[in-house]
Amino acid sequence: MLKKSYSLKSVIILITILICLGIALFVKQLGIFLPIIIIALTGYIAVQIAVIKNPKIAVWLMVFYCFTFIVLDREIGGIPYGTLQEGILLLGWLTVLFKAKDYDWKLLKNDLVYLLTFWFIISFLEVANPAGASPMGWMQEIRAAAVYPFLLVPLSILLFRRGKDMNTFIFLILALSLFASINGLRQLYGGLTPGERAFLATNPTHMIWGKLRVFSIYSDAGQFGASQAHLGLVALILAFGPYKLWKRLLLGVAALFMIYGMMISGTRGALFALVIGGFLAILLSKKFKVVIIGGIVMCAFLGFLKFTTIGNNNYQILRLRSAVDSKDPSLNVRLTSQKILRDYLSTRPLGGGLGVIGVWGEIYNKDKFLAAIQPDSYWVKVWAMYGIVGFVIWFGIMMYILGKCCGIAWQLQDKGLQVKVIALTAGYAGILFCSYANEVINTAPSSYVVYISWVFIYLSPKLDKEIAKRNKKPELAISEANNEETIQKLPGIAI
Repeated sequence: MLKKSYSLKSVIILITILICLGIALFVKQLGIFLPIIIIALTGYIAVQIAVIKNPKIAVWLMVFYCFTFIVLDREIGGIPYGTLQEGILLLGWLTVLFKAKDYDWKLLKNDLVYLLTFWFIISFLEVANPAGASPMGWMQEIRAAAVYPFLLVPLSILLFRRGKDMNTFIFLILALSLFASINGLRQLYGGLTPGERAFLATNPTHMIWGKLRVFSIYSDAGQFGASQAHLGLVALILAFGPYKLWKRLLLGVAALFMIYGMMISGTRGALFALVIGGFLAILLSKKFKVVIIGGIVMCAFLGFLKFTTIGNNNYQILRLRSAVDSKDPSLNVRLTSQKILRDYLSTRPLGGGLGVIGVWGEIYNKDKFLAAIQPDSYWVKVWAMYGIVGFVIWFGIMMYILGKCCGIAWQLQDKGLQVKVIALTAGYAGILFCSYANEVINTAPSSYVVYISWVFIYLSPKLDKEIAKRNKKPELAISEANNEETIQKLPGIAI
């Protein structure tokens, strides 16, 4: 046995030496490209081994990657980093299929999976939209519009069955969001990296009145602001939960950082993620006093923005105040664009097809009328691509899921679990309605956070029952002990 181990080690050492020599020999001809390939392959093998041992790593890796791949693209470039999202999802699915007998596939028989499958089929059929949009634009757009939720949600349902998984998810998204907040402060007060300066040069809308609209590690300031509002709200709700004081304090501090991150992004629509999500959280709390006080505070805050000029010397407050200004030029431009779309789409109930508007429209459908219009809203984008028929279906699906999540949160008995579910539900509601003003719910990382949030909200009734069973066990033990003691005291009975 010792000889076999020794010979195996010798073979590994020899192979390592040969690889090093190969790199040394060919690096002169191939430059830095060969070492990068070797490192990438080595990393892939290591990840593959880790995922085979624990398939959940594929989803955690996806969450981490969706927060960070934009930085790689901006600072390094060279390869389509976004495509690796499909690679990670494929890695997770291949591992699950390889160990298919270890999973309960009946779990996929639920309304969430059915609805996402239905939407994927509709999106797939859009390739034959009679408007004749480019198939290349369709292929690019369908990834975020339908493929990612169709693949990620069922995979997560199969893999996540414990309360610890929910805790890991919440910790991971809040930690990454807090890192984004701190990085945003670095951009604002410490200066930009070369990649960030290059991005700013091609995106002039990120400098308004000589002030930087901070975008941090995200694709743009709109996504940064919306995500900060989304996860800042989640952290704030959790800070009021029945947890240890030090955890609540940390969550409160994290929420303040993220809300400030929202403000420095200059993303006005993100305000509605806080307002709508916060109002829903207050209703789901089922506390009459909280509903009254919270409603008064929110109305006072909106009134402060709408009817006063206090703080106008501060750029962040002034920018946020324009979100409730009906005379804001940017708002009027959007309303004008929507009127044009309304007239154009009135005779096209199926829309113009996937990828006909927005970034992919500009690249693959320059000859189409819709490509010249900026949607500035995911709701508007869905309407333009799928037509009024597709928009009604999509909005119906989104509202059904939101209603189901609210119903689940309302019925939970364990207070600690309920607060987590309320936070995730309110965050989803906020990002959904924030997407009326910005194209965010279909963009990483907000999209992935929402999809996995759905999974844990749907899982929570099962977790609630498990918690109730654990809590009843000590009571049963005490009851049995009391019964035994009573019996022993009865005359004429000996145990």
